[in-house]
Amino acid sequence: MNTWKIGIIGGSGLYQLDELQNQKWVEVTTPWGKPSDAFLTGQISGIECVFLPRHGRGHLLGPSQLNYRANIDALKRLGVTDLISISAVGSLCENMAPGDFVVVDQLIDRTFARNASFFGEGIVAHVSMAEPVCPRMSSRVAEAAEATGVKVHRKGTYLAIEGPQFSTQAESLLYQQWGADVIGMTAMPEAKLAREAELPYALVGMVTDYDCWRQGEAPVEISAVIAQLSASADRGRDLLLQFAASFPAHREPSPYDHVLDYAVITEPSRRDPALTARLDAIIGRSGRP
Repeated sequence: MNTWKIGIIGGSGLYQLDELQNQKWVEVTTPWGKPSDAFLTGQISGIECVFLPRHGRGHLLGPSQLNYRANIDALKRLGVTDLISISAVGSLCENMAPGDFVVVDQLIDRTFARNASFFGEGIVAHVSMAEPVCPRMSSRVAEAAEATGVKVHRKGTYLAIEGPQFSTQAESLLYQQWGADVIGMTAMPEAKLAREAELPYALVGMVTDYDCWRQGEAPVEISAVIAQLSASADRGRDLLLQFAASFPAHREPSPYDHVLDYAVITEPSRRDPALTARLDAIIGRSGRP
């Protein structure tokens, strides 16, 4: 994989990417079911890109209804080498204000109703999530965001909740005590599945609100979130243009390209054939043990 093919998952408010040249919507069939939508393929600054509206065009799917495994599997089937995710987030700290961008470096998973792995009974794998995002990709994202003029925080811990409801005030205050900086509903298990699929992953959060921890202030409402998303959407598109323009012609290997070499622990002779077939895009790299 010495050439780039960038996957882009657009969150709430980012359903189309008009900046792509030679656009084509592509349907992808996966053994994990139907992805959120078709995939928009094209180029930005000569770099091949694949865009997926996470919630579907028109925002048809809630965070718990997303088929995360199908989304990641389809991106892998389309030849994506690296992945950037853009999400709306609430802020749990004073200095990350609505309108700011946060390049997430850590994640806390509080989801409970989602399929969080491609593996299971028949083939067991344990990937490391100590560093859940790719530093190389995250650095490029931060530089691209800063080039747009938006205020950028280069680090932040994202707490993923199940949703679709927003937090209670007690929960919001608890999450602050845990050291979380922003809160959202879609980064998990997306980041875990990207790691299992050997896709270097970066996550940028567009801050829309202060959740509900601030005393004497009205709690977050979806109308305020939508208003802030509308204000931030153009900056998000500008970020992607700057991001794609930053890539060198040659893609150097990433440590995350080979995480399954030592993560799959089930003996090849004992692996379930049906699950092996479903995993063809995930574990199909030549030379895999």
